[in-house]
Amino acid sequence: MKHLLFSLGLLISFSSFGQTPIAKPMRHFMQQNPSSAGAISYGNNPSAGRYVNVGDAQIYYEVYGTGDPILILHGGLLGSTFEMHQFIDSLSQSFQVIAISTRGHGKSELGTQPLSVEQKAGDIMAVVNAVTDECVSIIGFSDGGFGGYMFASLYPERVKKLIVIGAGEQTPKLRKMEFNAVELFQNDPAYMEQQLALMPEPNRLMELGNQIADFYNSTSISKDMLEKIQCPVLVMAGEKDRNASMETVINAYRMIPNSQLSIIPNGSHGVFLENFPAVWYSLVPFLKTKGE
Repeated sequence: MKHLLFSLGLLISFSSFGQTPIAKPMRHFMQQNPSSAGAISYGNNPSAGRYVNVGDAQIYYEVYGTGDPILILHGGLLGSTFEMHQFIDSLSQSFQVIAISTRGHGKSELGTQPLSVEQKAGDIMAVVNAVTDECVSIIGFSDGGFGGYMFASLYPERVKKLIVIGAGEQTPKLRKMEFNAVELFQNDPAYMEQQLALMPEPNRLMELGNQIADFYNSTSISKDMLEKIQCPVLVMAGEKDRNASMETVINAYRMIPNSQLSIIPNGSHGVFLENFPAVWYSLVPFLKTKGE
């Protein structure tokens, strides 16, 4: 609670009120509390957690299961490792699952350098090298998908397959993003309190939010990057995704040399939380098929 009160005071000093509180959470997958007795608290599990030093930050990750390595990358800003819990539960039965908490999220530090896709790829490489010498498959959601695109384009020799959910072509200022921390606290105070308790630097929440807004407003995920990806790629999205429109998702699919497309009917940005069976049935055959 001390972290929450401290950060609320910080937010009030930087923000103006005027928003009407919303009765239900803004994103249903924000809540990190395990839904059943004995469920693993992914992103906050000391028995599986490890850190890697990337120079200006300590990046936190967890490892589950054995087998071929598969990397899990959660979404940005409000994202957490636990939102990927169904993937980790299912994949850890047959794979070695490596789940990263990206910079400023969960137990990972924000560091001193501005956020960028190149930096994300570097963080991913540091974690991969710390765990395995093998090529990895990657599942990335939203911001994690951008990181997956960049990693696969820079380090094609280290990626076996890439699955991206809710992330397509991105051009600077495609949709202007502004960080409103007060609104986030009003919409889901329990989640925000929980995340602040995990953060090693909760007093940097405003900085994190503003950096993420700058990242989205200036980042380019374009043909120059996507055409360099050599591995098979499954580009997936919900039909009604407002964050990654059908146009941008299909554009990315067309720019990637060896790609497949899966659109889940009536799904929104968090389609894998709304209709995990449909996402899973698209994903499994892709993972089983031998790459070319």
